[in-house]
Amino acid sequence: MSDHITELYDKEGTLIGALISGPAWTQARPAVLAALGLRDVAKPAPRREPLADWETLTQYWDFAYPVDTDVHCEHCGNTTDDWRADEPRKFRLTSANLAGLVSFLCANCQAKVVKKHFKDQIKTECTPFTPDKDRTKEGRY
Repeated sequence: MSDHITELYDKEGTLIGALISGPAWTQARPAVLAALGLRDVAKPAPRREPLADWETLTQYWDFAYPVDTDVHCEHCGNTTDDWRADEPRKFRLTSANLAGLVSFLCANCQAKVVKKHFKDQIKTECTPFTPDKDRTKEGRY
């Protein structure tokens, strides 16, 4: 039919579906979802902060320094002394684990701030926000 659409038939020749390319789906997606009355799940609601994981980390804190709550974004300069006390939040907790790895999302520029708690030091990494992946690229396995 075309380079973008491959029709699929069963053994009796009945049309059972169609396979479309990534670029074609990118163009047709909004119209298809609207026509079928489906909501777009490509933009999920933001997840809750894993505060229970943070509390677990602080309960089992065995580092040589006190619990640190300060966060700083190297990309936009956003900073706070206590991320939990800010209203509205300047940084959202995205993950925390017992190994001392804690991640935040900067509310200002969407950069990812990762704090790695080691035995005697904290190493902080700040990764700039990257826009959504290119939906025209197809996954290959």
